[in-house]
Amino acid sequence: MSKSLKIGTFPTLPYALEEAVNRLRVNVGFLGNDVKTIMIISSEPNEGKSFIAMNLWKQMAMSDEKILMIDADMRNSVIKNKYGLSTEDKTPLRGTSHYLSDSSKIEDVIYKTQFENGDILPNIDNVINPSLLLENGKFDEMLKYAADNYRYVFIDAPPLELVSDGEKIASKCDGAILCVRGGVTSKKIVRNSINRLERAGCPLLGVVLNRVNTSKGSYYSKYYGKKYYGSKYYYGHND
Repeated sequence: MSKSLKIGTFPTLPYALEEAVNRLRVNVGFLGNDVKTIMIISSEPNEGKSFIAMNLWKQMAMSDEKILMIDADMRNSVIKNKYGLSTEDKTPLRGTSHYLSDSSKIEDVIYKTQFENGDILPNIDNVINPSLLLENGKFDEMLKYAADNYRYVFIDAPPLELVSDGEKIASKCDGAILCVRGGVTSKKIVRNSINRLERAGCPLLGVVLNRVNTSKGSYYSKYYGKKYYGSKYYYGHND
């Protein structure tokens, strides 16, 4: 019998933001059958990558795509606490760092959720230096199992500017979606992140411009407020 967990906190999004995430979901579907393992990444902390990853994962699952969410931010994961992950029977959760560091089997750390087609491989215990865990053979085995058993695999990875973990993960992915905080992240930092992805051989699938303060008189401002917490999406390589 498959293990299961409950996501206790998943706030309903405002209509316009829900539609923005849905538009991103549709565009991911246009990327083709060869794109399966997608890293959701940012340049720096607090750019909303985990928020985008979880909400995109949810919409994919609800649209009948079999999808696995892997929390690979083993230094500073926020998903377990932010989304209130827990097992139905209150047994301890196990996750990414456990699988990579001990004799756990992949089936021990993948959980069913209340979304029928959406499974999660959470990270429960953060570690100081996960670099060696990312370099061992079990990480490759984990990604192969995921790609063989799911239509899409989303990986929430550490920020590219913070540590080298993101580049190591990127080298094993079919592509990356880069989250950028509007009005905060500089163009130079974004260019550096794109260069890091290119160096890792990971195609940039698109850029999410997140937490946008819309201008007065715009569509979003008129209907949803002057400082709407929203996302805009841009696809293709940036020059």
